[in-house]
This record gives sequence, C-alpha cells and structure tokens, in this order.
Amino acid sequence: MHEPNGTQTVNEQRKQGQEALTRGAWREAYICFATALRSGETPEVLEGLGMAAWWLDDAAVTFDARERAYLLYRQQGEYCHAARVATYLGYDYYSFRGDYAIATGWFQRAHRLLEGSEPVPEQGLLAIYEGYLALMLHNDIPTARQLGAEAAKLGRALGVLDLEMLALALEGLALVSAGEIAAGMRCLDESTTAAVAGEISDLDAQAQVCCYLIYACEKVRDYDRAAQWCAYMKEITTRWKYPMMFSYCRMHYAGVLIWRGHWVEAEATLVAATNDLIATRPVEAAEGIVRLADLRRMQGRFDEAATLLAQAESHPFRMVSAHLAPVVRAALALDQRDAGAAVASAERFLRSIPTAERTGRPAALELLVLAQIARGDRAQAEITLNELNAIVATVPTEPLQAAAKFAAGMVAAASGEDETACRHFEDAIDLFHRCGAPFESARARRELARSLLALGQSENAREQAQHALETLQQLGALPEIARVTALLRQIESAPQRQNDRNSTVADLTAREREVLRLIATGKSNQEIAAELVLSIRTVERHISNIYQKLQISGPVARANATAYLLRHDSTLSPIA
Repeated sequence: MHEPNGTQTVNEQRKQGQEALTRGAWREAYICFATALRSGETPEVLEGLGMAAWWLDDAAVTFDARERAYLLYRQQGEYCHAARVATYLGYDYYSFRGDYAIATGWFQRAHRLLEGSEPVPEQGLLAIYEGYLALMLHNDIPTARQLGAEAAKLGRALGVLDLEMLALALEGLALVSAGEIAAGMRCLDESTTAAVAGEISDLDAQAQVCCYLIYACEKVRDYDRAAQWCAYMKEITTRWKYPMMFSYCRMHYAGVLIWRGHWVEAEATLVAATNDLIATRPVEAAEGIVRLADLRRMQGRFDEAATLLAQAESHPFRMVSAHLAPVVRAALALDQRDAGAAVASAERFLRSIPTAERTGRPAALELLVLAQIARGDRAQAEITLNELNAIVATVPTEPLQAAAKFAAGMVAAASGEDETACRHFEDAIDLFHRCGAPFESARARRELARSLLALGQSENAREQAQHALETLQQLGALPEIARVTALLRQIESAPQRQNDRNSTVADLTAREREVLRLIATGKSNQEIAAELVLSIRTVERHISNIYQKLQISGPVARANATAYLLRHDSTLSPIA
C-alpha cells in the first residue's frame, strides 16, 4: 500500500530496511530507515537505523539512534526491547569510545529491565556481551565460561540457533583460555560450522563466531588453522562490505604473517588495519598497535616501538592493551640489555593473568626465563621454566613445545650444561621448523652455535650461526643480526681443536650423537623416535645429516656408522 503521493508507507520502508540488513546491504538499509524516520519516530525504525549505522561505522548516528530508540521503548513499556538496545549501547561505548564504566552502566540497565521476565533471547545476548568483555578485559575465565554456557542453554531452550551458537563459541573460547583445548575447540568447531553452513542468520553473529575461533587458534599458536580461517574471514567480510571486521581479522592475520617470516606483508597489513580502526573504532585498534610495536622491536626500530607502546597505553586503547603491552615492553627492555626492567614488565603481566589462564601465560614466562638468566638469576629461571613446562604438558602444541625447549636450552647453557643445552636447542629448531617459524628457529640456531662453541665444536658452531644469519638477514631482524655477527667473530677467533678440523664423530651435534648411539644398539628409526620423543621425520633428517658428515651411504650405511662410532671415539660406544 502506498501513500497518495506515491511514496511507500513507513512500515514498508522499515521492512525493506530490515531485509537489506539481512542481505548485508548496509547503505541501502540506512537510506530506508532514514526515509521512514522522516514520517515520524518509532523505536523500531530508530533501532534499524542504529544497526545500519553501526555496520557502516557511523558512531554519531549509531549512538543517537539507539539512545532515542531505547527511550521510546522504555516509554512504551517494551522493556525487553529496551534491554536489547541497552546491551548494544553498552558494547558501543566500549568499542567506539573505550568508556568501560559507561558500558557497564548500560549493561546494568539491561539487567534491571529484564528482571522478572520470562526467558527471552535478550537475556542471552546480554550474557554473551558481558562474558566476552569479562574475558577480554579482565581475563575472567570462570565468568565468561559460565555466561557462555547459560546463554547457550537458553538459546537451545528457546530454539534460537544464532544465540545458541554464538554463546557456544564464547564458551569454547573460555575453555581454550583455560587450557581445555580439545573441549574448547569442539565448541568452536561446531559453532563455526554452523556459521559457514549458513545456519546462523545474523551476520554479526557469524562474524563473531569466526573471530572467536581465530582468537582461540592464536592463543594456542595454531597458526596454520588461524591462517585458513583468516582467509575465509577476508572473503566473507569483503562480500558483506563490513570493513571493521575485515580490519580486525587482518590484525590477526598479520600475527600469522609475522610468525611465518613474511614481515614486509605483515607490516603493511598492520599499518592499514590499525589506521582503519583508529578512525572508526579506536578501542579495537589497541591490539594492532601493540603487534606493530613488537614488529618494530624485532626490526630494531626501538624508538618507534616505545612510541607505539606509549600510544597503546593511553586512552582509549589502554583497557585492551593493559594485558598486551607489558610483554612487548619486557621484550624491548631485554633487547636493550635492561634485564631488570624486562623482569619487572614480565612479572607485572603475569600478576594480571590468573594461573588458570594457561594459554595467556607462556609468552611472558619464556621472556621471564630469558630475562632472569640475563640478570644472573639462574635458580629463579629454573622455577619459571618449571611453570612453563607444566603448562606445555597440558597444552602440547608444537609452537609451545618449541618455546619450552628453547627456554630449557637457555637454562642449561647458563648452568654450563652445554651438551644438554645443545639437545634442547636442536629440538627447538626441529619444532620451530615444522611450525614454519624462521625467526624463532634462527634464534635457537644462534644459541645452539654458542653452546657448540663452548664444547669446542667451532665448525658446527660456524655452520649453525651462518644459517641463522642468512635467515635473519632475509627477515630484516637487525638486533639479532648484530648478535649473530658478533658470535661469528667470536667463533672465527676461537682456537680449533684437532678433532674439530678432521672429519670425526666430534663433528656431530649432541642430538646426532644420541641418534648414532641408538643406531649402534640396533634400534630402528621408529624405536629411536619413541626413545628420544621425536617425530620419525626428525629422526630421518638426523640420520641423513650423520651419513653426510661421516661420508657414508648405501645399504650398509647403518653398519658403517656403527663401526665408525666404535673406531673413532670410545666414549661414544653403544649404550648397554
């Protein structure tokens, strides 16, 4: 039905606006609601206009429309609708302005309006937003887990799949944060499958579910999985024309790029995504600023890193960055040889993270081990390493295992146990290599070279240091390049032992000698892998290196390797 002048009725305009929102046609929806509003204010039209403006990152219209819609719903006694808008406003004040106190006030208004009501979806929506902020801002895992579970139960009872799946994703993220990886990933897999399959109708719920999964992957350093989902997010956010979510996704993707050694692309991605968010939703940019500061640190641009960290710790970014910046500050202090400041920053961060938040502590624990060693506090470093190992035992992803091996190598080297240190560094290199982490692998090679030098194996040390240098030069990691270059000069000036100049068993690394001992006992590759807790592929690579160094090959290589062992070094005779 149309008005006499040929224009559509307010109701038709509102319906068209809602339909446009469902399709992700934000500008079209905005025009429909704005046109309808000219004929008079209704809370439904104002709420629709606020939603369209929210998707378009128009903060001024979002706040104005939603606050007016809230008041009209209240005046009409439609308290559930008013509570829904109050919940959205609470998150708006957090994400657009960083005003967490005001956000809390709006959430409390929603609670009051829903008191005594029958079960409604608005109760679940409020629980999800409160749970998410509890987790992100306060690392309050129990609250996030409880609210997620309650909202999921309510969604199932009401038959509202969007609510159930979004709540399930929040519960999964909380479980992963607590170190319950398998259970958490099951929740996230299910909810994300529902989003991908099109079962979740609300586009914002779809996006949030995918973001929770990517964030969980990063927490446990499952970078391959995160990369796949980031690529998917890029596709759907482009289709929806939702730049804010794409920018947030790009920040996570930049983390994957840094880990994989694609620093140039990561830098461009971080700068673009962060600038986009600062212009629209500054609070959401905090993580990008901290990530960029860490990249600048690794590049050796220390002044820029410090400036970015100062920015991240100012309003409106500080609410989010408070749980991110101290770790980067610790790393920056360590790079600048201020071990005391590095220890203080790492400990400050760890005090803010509950011990139950297992996936949030490893990075700071690894840094703290290095800082304590640099400060000369080996005993305390061993205590910190024990906590790191305890977490890795429950969250045994390869990147975390690699970090723990590297830290263990540093503790062993500081204790003068260079043979043990070599084994830990070699294991770290193997794990980092499998994870596709060139920077971390190069750092481990540098420390392996240092321990090899201490054992008098100059040639092996030179080989490892040179390998590290080539990788670091490709990355542009100036501080690490300087360290490895200084180490190479030290290696060149070190006196060579006689057996270091000849092709003997002494040319083998500590791990290769262990493998050779086990070959000499007649063990198979599979048995060696089981005994040394290595992958079969890693054992095969060690054996290939052994054969190459000893210049043996062919079907009797194993027998020749055993004979070579017994002939050249009686201290390396087969294990009884």
